[in-house]
Formats: sequence, structure tokens, C-alpha cells
Amino acid sequence: MNTTSFEELCLRLSTGSSKDLSALLPSGIQQEVGHFNVFNLTDFAQTTRDKAITPYPCRVFYKISLLTGPSTAEYPDGTIEITQPALIFSTPKVPFYWLPKGRQTGQFCVFTAEFLQPTKSGVMLDELPIFKMSGNRVFFLSEMSSNRVQAIFEQMQDEIASDYAYKYDLLRTYTLELIHLGQKLQSTSALHPNHTASARMTSLFIELLERQFPIETPQQQMRLRTAKDYADQLAVHVNHLNKILKETTGLTTTDLISGRIIQEAKILLRQTDWTIAEIADSLGFADVAHFAKFFKRETSFAPGAFRLQTPSLNYT
Repeated sequence: MNTTSFEELCLRLSTGSSKDLSALLPSGIQQEVGHFNVFNLTDFAQTTRDKAITPYPCRVFYKISLLTGPSTAEYPDGTIEITQPALIFSTPKVPFYWLPKGRQTGQFCVFTAEFLQPTKSGVMLDELPIFKMSGNRVFFLSEMSSNRVQAIFEQMQDEIASDYAYKYDLLRTYTLELIHLGQKLQSTSALHPNHTASARMTSLFIELLERQFPIETPQQQMRLRTAKDYADQLAVHVNHLNKILKETTGLTTTDLISGRIIQEAKILLRQTDWTIAEIADSLGFADVAHFAKFFKRETSFAPGAFRLQTPSLNYT
């Protein structure tokens, strides 16, 4: 599986020159366990505003962002319109695409799982509610909360430029402060989930669905395409699976599968040069006509027309 290293991320975020890359990489970072860096969005907005940045097929980093400009966040299970300051948590397990709408300001930090390994941070990232696949990921902030988050990011930027011997320990503390702030903003139900049989079945279904992605080569194909395929894998009757998912998510099994396929189709149309026939085949469609009909029904666009739209900027 293709991955994107921390250095490649920084290179993508820069204008591409080795000088810019050197400026973005913290001094001595190779001596640290894991990787961390913090950025001000305005440093990149001018140079990347009119330039589409290719996203990463499989991110290896976690990201916490403070966004203050109007934009749209796209996830496999839905789209969120951002109209006020928002704190966003991104994980390697969930594809995330950001579409800015006008001038953007804000900050974000990126880090690998090793940076917050349990022996150094006392936490297990994927066990935290904020990074659960089914949890809320976008939190709108009051003016007071926005100022507090901005202050934390400013402390990060000051500290990473310092020569303090234990600065990465302090940066872990700031990162954990943002994580705990996000978890406080989560609803009680998200922090204390009801581990019923239905919830467990829903979680298993979502995990099984996400294992089909990302599609990284034209030769790769979705293995599970229908509600019955998933029901068979989960050893339940398809009607039972559909009933559970309808109760827990409000959507049918087919709706959830279709929504995830559409999300992946959008990614492939925007970010690859594959032919529409190759994309259709990798997503399990018998031919281009069936894929085109499905895509237009779900998005109101033909695949070719969608591809011609302005690509998204995926640097946050």
C-alpha cells in the first residue's frame, strides 16, 4: 500500500523546492520518536490557492486543524459545511477532503502515531473517542474556544522554533490539550457509547466497508459490492443487517455502500488520470454505462463533467 511520509507531506505543503522543505522540517526531528510539525494556513494559501495538490492514497499521519474561512469538509459518510471557526480532527483511517471557498486562515498540526505512543503520552490514539471512525470530527467553536485553540497553536509554533531540550515533550502536551478539548466538545453519547449488539454490528459493518478502500491501482477491485455480500461476511441475514443499520444510522445497507462508492469515485475522478472505464471497473461496475448512470443519479453530474470541475485543495 502506498503511503506518504512526513517529509513528503512537508514537500507537498511547500512550493516544492528543497529550500522550502528544509524550512518546514523541524531541526533535529530525525532524533525524535515519531514526527510532528505545525503550520499556519496563510503561509500556503497564496502559493497553493490556484494549484491543485494531489492527496495521499494512504495518509500515515494524524492532523488537528483550526479553520476559520468558509469551506466544505467531505467524508465518506457525508459533507459538512464550515461557516464559522471549526476544530477538525483527521485520522489515517478516514478519507477527508477539504474544499475552500474564498480566503482561508487557520493553523494545523500533523503527527504520526509514534509521536504519541503510549510510553510517551500515556494514550492509545485509536482508542480515543475523537479518533473513532464513527465519531464526530468537526466541532464549531465559540469565540472564546476559538481564541483558546489559536493560542495553543501559537504556543506550538513558538516551541517548535525554540532550542529547549524537551520541546517535543511539551509539544505532546499541547497536542493532547487539543485532543481533550475536542473530546469535551463531543456529545455524551459519543464519549460514552452504548455498546449494544446493534452498535457492535454497525461498527463491524463500517469497518468491513472501509477495508475495501482506498482503491490505489486500476487493477484493484472492490470485493464486496452488495448488501448480501456484507451480510454473508457478517454471518447474518441481509434483512437483519438492513434493519440494524436503518435503526442505528438512518440509512439502508445499500445507501451506505453507495455513499462510500460515490466518495471513492469522486476521489478517483479528481485525483487520478485513470480512464472512466478503469474507475468503473475498479468500483465493481459491469461497464461504463452502468457507472455513469449510478454516478449521475447520486450526484446529478456525469463522471466526465464532474472531473472537469475545479479540483479540491487537499492540504489540510
